[in-house]
Amino acid sequence: MLTGSLVSSLQGEPRSTHDIDLVVDLHADRIEGLLRAFSSSEFYVSRSAVEEAVRQRRMFNLLELQSGDKVDFWVLTDSPFDQSRFARRRTIEFDGITIDVSSPEDTILMKLKWAMDSGGSEKQFHDALRVFEVHASVLNRNYLDRWVIELAVSELWSRVLSEAQPIE
Repeated sequence: MLTGSLVSSLQGEPRSTHDIDLVVDLHADRIEGLLRAFSSSEFYVSRSAVEEAVRQRRMFNLLELQSGDKVDFWVLTDSPFDQSRFARRRTIEFDGITIDVSSPEDTILMKLKWAMDSGGSEKQFHDALRVFEVHASVLNRNYLDRWVIELAVSELWSRVLSEAQPIE
């Protein structure tokens, strides 16, 4: 599932980003297939980093060597929020490619969480605000209210609500 700034750019306001964020439901029995898929000399991925990330349910990177582009693979965890957002992913077609993306609600929540975890990143907050403004009329507010509390991002959420100028 595509997430992060690429998705917030699709769902809110476009901006440049330095990486691609994917949430993957990856288990030990599928590591070989992933490594084979990126075995060409165009890519670098560390087998040990993938194995450790799968064991610890964390993140590993893939690098495209010519451009230096980076993909962050976030291994799906068992946390209720991760399970919920993965189950709520949506399939879209973009530029002729079909891909799963996080829902606007989950994009907002993760951006607020990243803003909080990074010590108040205005870039992350701005991404959340813009996704909210674009989708305000169709967002599942009950879902948002529940997870805002669970993720402890109430202060940032209040700020989104007070600063937002929804697009109609």
